[in-house]
Amino acid sequence: MPEARVGGARLHYLDEGTGDPALVLLHAFPLRAAMWAPQLDTLAPLTRVVAPDLVGFGGSDAPEDPAAYSVEGWADQVAGLCDHLGLDRVVVAGLSMGGYAALAFLRRHPHRLAGLALADTRPGADAPEVAERRRRQIDQIRRDGTQGVIETLLAGLLGDHTRRHRPEVVATARSLMDSAPAGLVGALDAMIRRPDAGADLGRVAVPATVVVGDQDTLSPIEVARGMHERTPGAHLAVIPGAGHLSSLEAPGPFSAALANLVARSRRPGGHH
Repeated sequence: MPEARVGGARLHYLDEGTGDPALVLLHAFPLRAAMWAPQLDTLAPLTRVVAPDLVGFGGSDAPEDPAAYSVEGWADQVAGLCDHLGLDRVVVAGLSMGGYAALAFLRRHPHRLAGLALADTRPGADAPEVAERRRRQIDQIRRDGTQGVIETLLAGLLGDHTRRHRPEVVATARSLMDSAPAGLVGALDAMIRRPDAGADLGRVAVPATVVVGDQDTLSPIEVARGMHERTPGAHLAVIPGAGHLSSLEAPGPFSAALANLVARSRRPGGHH
């Protein structure tokens, strides 16, 4: 797996295929870039696909100081990785936490976007009860390590159908959650601190797609519909039988939605 030094941090990333614009995939919490393996298989024949381990996860650096983590920091690291790879404008697709980073990229580097996909995510800041739950998870990781939190998270991340009938997907998701405790703590803290990004949706000036699993209980379908309505010219892809990790639970329909976005991003004025 190649790595780059970006803003003083070591970033691991996956990089397959050729073509323009490249598709940059930003992973969910508490997973890593390898969650995108089905999309790399399907989409690399269509265009170049790059998937970083965000700082704190997988093979990338995981600083001990929670202040080293923010959605803005992740967005800037993605822009720095694009510089390192010689990529100018890219299609950015983020799922869940990766969606928060994608929205920060939209805020900070709008001129670099050729397209935007927001999957199983939400534009709003944490509600008080969500922030409180994250603080309890931080305390639990510091006290007991990551295992207990990972099992709790797993239950919410996957749809009911997946949990009941697809043990191999459950096992895959669990195997992708083995990042450093400091990374999980830093990311939870960064998500608590992230700003409301709702106003940014109206400024999207590129082809956009909102994706949601119809069994997603964390960022449910009504949140996705609200994002879709607020994002000019966006498409909405609802994925049957999938929960919050729709890219892993239903990789075929998810990849098809991204392939459509890449095709629209290649056309002049593709967002109208």
